[in-house]
Amino acid sequence: MNRKGRILLVFALVAVVGMAFRVSWNALRDIAGAVGADETAATLYPFVVDGLMALALVATLVLIDRDRSFALKVLGTYTAASLVLNYVHGLVPALHGRGVDWGRLADWDPANWALVLLATSLPVGSIYFGSDLVAKVLHHRPAPIPAPDANAEESTKTEMIRSTADLPESTPAPAAVSVVRVPDPVPVDLGKSALPLKPVPTLAPVESTPARSAAARSVAAESTRPPRATYRVPDAAKTSRTRRTPEQLMDEARTLTADWPDGKVTAEGIRRALRTSPVNARKLRDAVLAERAA
Repeated sequence: MNRKGRILLVFALVAVVGMAFRVSWNALRDIAGAVGADETAATLYPFVVDGLMALALVATLVLIDRDRSFALKVLGTYTAASLVLNYVHGLVPALHGRGVDWGRLADWDPANWALVLLATSLPVGSIYFGSDLVAKVLHHRPAPIPAPDANAEESTKTEMIRSTADLPESTPAPAAVSVVRVPDPVPVDLGKSALPLKPVPTLAPVESTPARSAAARSVAAESTRPPRATYRVPDAAKTSRTRRTPEQLMDEARTLTADWPDGKVTAEGIRRALRTSPVNARKLRDAVLAERAA
């Protein structure tokens, strides 16, 4: 609702309350005169009852929580009391001309005592409850309104983007990698034949299961081979191998390649057959081919 509409609503409420007060004013004034109030007190009596109702209504709009509940209780109590007194005024026509006995509002004594107690206690209650409501309103501190955050909408969008629930599909689990240990390189002596390497069995890839944790999936599978010795092997423990001379290697190469065609006489083929070094294999190849060419 805009500001103009609110102002019109407040003025309409004030007009309705004013007219209702004027209608109730005659009844409360006659009741006050019947319980012993003079002309001035009887004139002010409606302001005491209905005026506290207006004060309680304003306090209800301002206060919160328990204080607001208290203001509503005061408003309801005085509204009910004003209704009862107006009802009695309508039932006893003699009150209009003040023709009843002083302090007599009903023929039945218990009802008369209750009505007189109600009419005379309302001014005292107005002093007590009115002071309490005014004190509560003056000491009320409204909660500060937080300033709008310019980055609130951007932060919300960022959180939505980061949320995994908004992704079309979950992030795939990291694939397990099979690690194969290879033997360390061994320097080759020109005069010694190289020993063939033993075949290393390849481990099958480890299948990942959903029940494994992220830490278990990230650990690579290790080889089942026993760990290699990192210390130096003594010479006495090494296997003794005979060292062939170049002449012996040449004789073996002639014998081995006697039935080989020229295209098959390669350094790699001689190296594998004689189990020698690549350098020696190239020398033997050149020598064999040179002999055939001669």
